[in-house]
Amino acid sequence: MMRRVWAGAVAGAAGTTALNAVTYADMVLRGRAGSSVPREIADRLSNRTHVLLPGDAEARENRASASGALLGILTGVGVGALYGASRALPWRPPLPLAALVTGLAAMAGSDVPSALLKVSDPRTWRPADWLSDLVPHLAYGAVTAAVYGMTPPDAASACPGG
Repeated sequence: MMRRVWAGAVAGAAGTTALNAVTYADMVLRGRAGSSVPREIADRLSNRTHVLLPGDAEARENRASASGALLGILTGVGVGALYGASRALPWRPPLPLAALVTGLAAMAGSDVPSALLKVSDPRTWRPADWLSDLVPHLAYGAVTAAVYGMTPPDAASACPGG
């Protein structure tokens, strides 16, 4: 089981790289700014947990921005690890369905905390906002599922199909 989790975590790291690449390509193509949501989530979590980010205002903002990015990486690797663990279940969807479910799980992993912390309200998003969020997460799911599928059986598990 641990081999599946580790293989999933590695696949999730690859998926996170794909998500970031698609996001940055979108920013280049449309000339849009990066999202402040990860930084705001880190700020809210810092305030709620009373684990304050040290330094002056600029240093705290920089630390919150970096912390938000690290939380995104943690989410991507964590969803990948869960994907790897799920491969022990008898349900083995075809790659496109596995990619879709994994991408939506990663999307929920970032959007649900954002909504719960009242950083963003997905109910107010325009279709373009949803598309900007959905496409990178679908890329994440596709790469995560594909990379996991390329894991040698002896590395992921002794079972056929990972």
